[in-house]
Amino acid sequence: MSKLNFIATSAFGLEATVKREVAALGFTDITAADGRVDFTGDIGAIPYANINLRASDRVLLKMGEFTALSFEELFQGTKALPWEDWIAKDGVFTVIGKSVRSKLYSVPDCQSIVKKAVVERLKQKYKTEWFDETGAEYKIQVSILKDAVTLTIDTTGAGLHKRGYREKSTAAPIKETLACGMIELSYWRKDRVLLDPMCGSGTIPIEAAMIAKNIAPGLSRSFVSEKWECIPQELWKNARKQAYAEINTDFVPEIYASDIDEKAIALAKHNAGLAGVDDCISFECKPFRDIVLPSEYGVMITNPPYAERLGNYNDVSALYTDMGKLFARNINWSVYVITPDEFFEKLYGRRADAKRKLFNGMIKTDYYQFYGNKPSKNK
Repeated sequence: MSKLNFIATSAFGLEATVKREVAALGFTDITAADGRVDFTGDIGAIPYANINLRASDRVLLKMGEFTALSFEELFQGTKALPWEDWIAKDGVFTVIGKSVRSKLYSVPDCQSIVKKAVVERLKQKYKTEWFDETGAEYKIQVSILKDAVTLTIDTTGAGLHKRGYREKSTAAPIKETLACGMIELSYWRKDRVLLDPMCGSGTIPIEAAMIAKNIAPGLSRSFVSEKWECIPQELWKNARKQAYAEINTDFVPEIYASDIDEKAIALAKHNAGLAGVDDCISFECKPFRDIVLPSEYGVMITNPPYAERLGNYNDVSALYTDMGKLFARNINWSVYVITPDEFFEKLYGRRADAKRKLFNGMIKTDYYQFYGNKPSKNK
């Protein structure tokens, strides 16, 4: 198992961001497609990728790929793979699936065939007819696209957005992975001022602070593959030890976060404390119209209330208009806003320099990007 194939899944629109992260972690043979980034690594890649990837949703171990035009071909192709290298004799495994534009279009039937094939393979290898299924969990996914079958095992468990610092959240919170992707798509860097004036439970400023201090996003949580017998515990220990050693404890970024809701601010402060970055963020309860920019140059990244969440489009329209007026007077600030509102640019009063399609949960949004003047070197 010296060279293994993996898939880092991502939200649509964040593939390039995840690809850069995978490359920065030192993995090889990297390719990107819709919603996924493929790469190779050794067995140590499982703890290392899970602990360190910020914008990816989960890390899948790719068991194999083949073409299947019949259930028999699906069965034999699945059975030929070395499932016993990963699934223990007492392992609990389930099969999920999806099929797009393929002759094998019945997903429940495909799941059943794959489950049966894996069981038959394990029976032969473990010389038994009965499995207790009392051990570690293994989630197998069969994905069929245009008759091409991809079989994977999920190494993550609960999605990578589950950092562990957000025990509670405000209504309709943004996922941590999407917030991180928005930050990485911006011109913000750790030595620049960051503002989120509609911070809710604090996800965007907290993710920015973790990036600035190089705190690995998966450092304070567990993963389903930690219980797999085939992965030495020493690999998990070493990956966490390395991540702790790489935290920049001396650097304190300049990050400001506010919200009109006092309860949201209290929750954001609590979450920042759990994330270990409460000393990096200045929180304040105030409406947007009272915002005073904290510096001549800076970056605003925010997920404002949407009309379907606020229930009053007039309030949202006024908010977007006020936002445009503020930054029309402060041309040294770069502004990044995610919203599903198709009339945002009109209300803001300016066409975006760039925009990107992103999904905030099931909501299709645009990520509007307005570039301010670059700081001079002495700034």
